[in-house]
Amino acid sequence: MIDGRVLVKVGMEELSRRGYGYREESSKNYYLYMYEALYLLYNDKMSIIKGDRELTFDELVDEALKYDTTALTKFLVYRDLRNRGYVAREGFGFNDDFRVYERGEYGTKPARYVVTALNEGREIKIDNLSSMVEQISTMGKEPIIAVIERRGEVIYYKVGKMHFSDRGKVNT
Repeated sequence: MIDGRVLVKVGMEELSRRGYGYREESSKNYYLYMYEALYLLYNDKMSIIKGDRELTFDELVDEALKYDTTALTKFLVYRDLRNRGYVAREGFGFNDDFRVYERGEYGTKPARYVVTALNEGREIKIDNLSSMVEQISTMGKEPIIAVIERRGEVIYYKVGKMHFSDRGKVNT
């Protein structure tokens, strides 16, 4: 683990082909984002070594939260998307977001959706939401809000711009 990322020692090509991780150009090292490492560890697809011992899932969650307070939120949405058969990649910087590819289209077509993760009860200003929806739509992507309920269930909402027409003043 290095600065909130997980350095990969083996299996980089397979991970890359399946839409996990990234290669850092300056060092040629291959890394996983923390939510990817959490997902793979949660599903017993990899082990994480820190120092001379293997970390448990709970220990990795604790480590992830040191670097990113929303790590668990990202993991829950990421896990749900992956379990549904989608490939989710790091987003464009709209809070906690992912570029999401249709099933079977990763590597051949651009992402169709941008999914932004929110915990139930978290407030977001309508101006920020409107700006985010505008920018995502301008990129040709469909904006989706993923709300994580208190029980950990993820519910998706498709969002879009709404235009109100001026119907004139009502005479009273």
